[in-house]
Amino acid sequence: MQHLLSTEQMGRSEAESLLDDADGFLEVLDRPIPKVPALRGRTVATLFFEPSTRTRMSFERAAKALSADTLSFSPSGSSVSKGESLKDTVLTVQAMGADLAVVRHKAVGAPWRVAEWAQMRVVNGGDGAHQHPTQALLDALTIRRSLGGLDGLRIGIIGDIRYSRVARSNCFLFPTLGADVTLIAPPTLLPVDTEGWPVRHSSDLDAEIGSLDVVYLLRVQTERGGASVFPSLSEYVRRYGLTQRRFGMLKDEAVVLHPGPMNRGVEVSDVVADDPRCLVLDQVANGVAVRMAVLFRLLGGTSG
Repeated sequence: MQHLLSTEQMGRSEAESLLDDADGFLEVLDRPIPKVPALRGRTVATLFFEPSTRTRMSFERAAKALSADTLSFSPSGSSVSKGESLKDTVLTVQAMGADLAVVRHKAVGAPWRVAEWAQMRVVNGGDGAHQHPTQALLDALTIRRSLGGLDGLRIGIIGDIRYSRVARSNCFLFPTLGADVTLIAPPTLLPVDTEGWPVRHSSDLDAEIGSLDVVYLLRVQTERGGASVFPSLSEYVRRYGLTQRRFGMLKDEAVVLHPGPMNRGVEVSDVVADDPRCLVLDQVANGVAVRMAVLFRLLGGTSG
């Protein structure tokens, strides 16, 4: 594996191998000194042209747990504000000694361009409303550790799917790992074209919720126009929010995931968000291990 840009072409064996490695790195993170020298001498750069808390900090924590050095970039206060192009920024960071770049950008396809321009390994940290592959992997790890695997599970991805890069990544990875995925959203929040996606659609959450093993909630992407396609937030909550009433309709063993940040009182109620079956913090913890596995794989680390 040279880069990690998408889950769309990822095979089951490759995905499961990364998840197995992540399981091992969870053990490392649980040690009194949660660090191994696997990537000592390597440098990981985080190039985030969009805001991030979880993804950026998770990659930096993962790199340091592998003993890699880190470079951190954000456009505010950088030469981008003076008109520097993405290409020149990338080549500058490479010239500083970066071996791998984690790229988040509002433009769809930006990480692919970075991979063309640079000699570094590239990880897509989120490109527009397109892909976010490490989020999908950490989601799969969270489900696997909670429910034993994804084979035969019914997973409902609920909410603003049209503008969600997380949804697109999960729509390909979850079925690859054996799950049955249903997109549950108003038609205005579904992608215009899902031909070739291994999923089915529904607009009726109440009709679907009792059969789901995993409820995967998405926030409304107001920054990409998601809030403009339904009448009001209260109407959205009435039809698609995971309220306490709907939570009571779930199977006893069903779990709830959310990529964050959560909008409490919109896609998820406070009661549900604070319930032990809501695995949001597990996702965050598992994300560090998954990103360790990805960095280790791409940079050819050796066990330490």
